[in-house]
Amino acid sequence: MAIEVFIRRKFVKEKADELAPLIVKLRSLATMQPGYISGETLKCIDPPGETDYLVISTWQSVEHWKKWLHSKERSTIQEKIDTVTAKKTEYRIYEPLVGGIMPKMN
Repeated sequence: MAIEVFIRRKFVKEKADELAPLIVKLRSLATMQPGYISGETLKCIDPPGETDYLVISTWQSVEHWKKWLHSKERSTIQEKIDTVTAKKTEYRIYEPLVGGIMPKMN
């Protein structure tokens, strides 16, 4: 079953020009990984002045994502990102709800 990975990175505004190319490089490399389906990178605009990026990527499975997450290639770039942001990158993995959420009927 396909999964969605949400990656949130907070940063200092003055570091945006240093951070963006690293995120673009990671995204570019991710597209070539087995199990990668799609992705997008978003910049927070509300509330105004918020400084964080959200990456949403879709993978064929948790295993495909974890293989990429723990790869040396990715880890090397992530270390550079951590140095620039000086904040911990947040990761969340989601799977689709089959049939959605059903309300309780009393």
